[in-house]
Amino acid sequence: MSKVFFGGSRKLGRLNPALRMRLRNLITQKHTVLVGDANGADKAVQSFFADEGYRNVVVYCMDGDCRNNVGNWEIRSINSGGRKKDFAYYAMKDAQASMDADYGFMIWDGESKGTLNNVLNLMQQGKPALVYRSPSSEFIQVKSTDDVLALVASCSSDVVEYLNKKINLEKRVAVSNQASLSF
Repeated sequence: MSKVFFGGSRKLGRLNPALRMRLRNLITQKHTVLVGDANGADKAVQSFFADEGYRNVVVYCMDGDCRNNVGNWEIRSINSGGRKKDFAYYAMKDAQASMDADYGFMIWDGESKGTLNNVLNLMQQGKPALVYRSPSSEFIQVKSTDDVLALVASCSSDVVEYLNKKINLEKRVAVSNQASLSF
């Protein structure tokens, strides 16, 4: 079955009935769940699957030190190489989870840059993501840059600025890579 990468905002620690229904569908379809170890949405998703007795879960953590592994599942430890514990440090495990996944399911508060970064990683790998946008209580399919722009259209200027920097950086890297390949 497919591998689904779950991520979400640390501010969101509860799952509503609509989210629980979607998670139960994944159990019924026997998907493999890839989830981080952070408090908030990661821990809430872990708690749900532990309560359901679902064993097909892999927890992604850094340097073998899982902050949360509610169901005592298999872990996928990402070696940080001694990096400082900052945004980039924790983003490494999420980047690996997005590479290992077939698609993503993000629970987003409309502010978390880490969750938005996960959506962008999945999109750039050609993998769809379903985003539950908590402020509007809606599920949004994200498959393209236009979908991401629509997702953040009503967000704060801080989030929009982060997205613009991220997209412009990706364009510069792509242009740089094309130039080096044109010899």
